[in-house]
Amino acid sequence: MTSRPNEKGHIMRAPDPDWIAKDCLDIGLYSNRLEEMLAFWQTEIGLAFDHMLPVGGGVRQHRHNFEGAVLKLNHTRDPLAPASDGGLQRLIIAKDDVTDAQDLVDPDGNQIRLISKGEDGIEHWAIEIATDTAESFLAHYENALGLPRDDRHPLAVRCGRSLIIGVERPGIAHASDGDQLQRQGFRYTTIQVFQVDTLHRRALSAGAMEGMAPQTLGKTARISFLNDRHGNWMELSQRASITGSLEPN
Repeated sequence: MTSRPNEKGHIMRAPDPDWIAKDCLDIGLYSNRLEEMLAFWQTEIGLAFDHMLPVGGGVRQHRHNFEGAVLKLNHTRDPLAPASDGGLQRLIIAKDDVTDAQDLVDPDGNQIRLISKGEDGIEHWAIEIATDTAESFLAHYENALGLPRDDRHPLAVRCGRSLIIGVERPGIAHASDGDQLQRQGFRYTTIQVFQVDTLHRRALSAGAMEGMAPQTLGKTARISFLNDRHGNWMELSQRASITGSLEPN
């Protein structure tokens, strides 16, 4: 069992895997609608803007904080293809100031659900990802990556306080357009890790697919990308401000 309520009703989690450097998941999305998206995520959702990071190729990443996690709103200069039918389906955000669940849609059509903290066992945020079967989902997120199962959901793994929830939708699971990271919508998750190269190699040997081999971005981070069986993207990030070192390992 990975989590359970204690005597006071608070959720108690098993320790995170020792390779996780930050106890929450970051979420990345792409958009051509900068002003409308900034207004929605800052005003409607209430996320705090932190800073803008130029990432090259005409992409500027507008980083927003949510209780230690980052929503990476990537604004692209070039037109984006429409959002995929499959892939990352919905972001569920648990907030202290929410009493009744609210279903929202941002200017690009991304689905968001606001809930009160602790509802459905969610204390932070959770991203829903389409999968054809439970076995496909667990083969990647539990077995290849080593993320622990969350026992409050029939199909979910935990990254610190955050959840990745598998939603069985075999009709659309493979329609993720996994050959193209930059498309409109929620496109990737990010786990902050201590040793990108070690985890990347281990995940590949356990059946994960390679999206991008490890590379160092200046003095900021060393990153790589993995793909699950449906082509969904996950970034592994060894960020200097968290780990202190960008040396390959």
